[in-house]
Amino acid sequence: MAHLYLSALRFDFRCPTLQRLVERLSETARQPLDCYTRALYAFALLGQPRPEGLVVMDEVLSEAEEHPKTLHVLLHGLWLGQDLDRGAERLLALSSRPTLATGTGPIVLFRVAGALRRLGRYAEGLVAIDRAIDSLPPGDPSVHADLVRERSLLCAARDLHQHWSPAPISGGRPS
Repeated sequence: MAHLYLSALRFDFRCPTLQRLVERLSETARQPLDCYTRALYAFALLGQPRPEGLVVMDEVLSEAEEHPKTLHVLLHGLWLGQDLDRGAERLLALSSRPTLATGTGPIVLFRVAGALRRLGRYAEGLVAIDRAIDSLPPGDPSVHADLVRERSLLCAARDLHQHWSPAPISGGRPS
């Protein structure tokens, strides 16, 4: 039941509430929390974005092996925590783990595209998001809008980067 409730909070992006509930669970629990619950806790911290979430994430990763749901929770937290130190790089590293690196998961590709955008790697991001859109099952509207929005953000960032140039600094005296 705890997994269901905490997962619902994750998908509602209620990071502070999720954090408080897990912290209360861990105080009363007689045994250590399972890996998935700790991943949800890391998500709550990463999503705020709090750097201690990176420590919890690393601890979970050392035990999680290739558990897909656990890895997806951590990937989601890194995606949400836009201001984390080296967050985009960490997201790309996590997405390269064997369980996530199949190249066909639209959610993983979506999150990778966002990380590549944050790093200014727009062409690679567009390839990833186009693969994500193409890998959606036919007629599945569940995340289509998110993918199209990410594609628009990538195009806008690329175009802004290509066409924006600062005005030259004049070194002479006004004439």
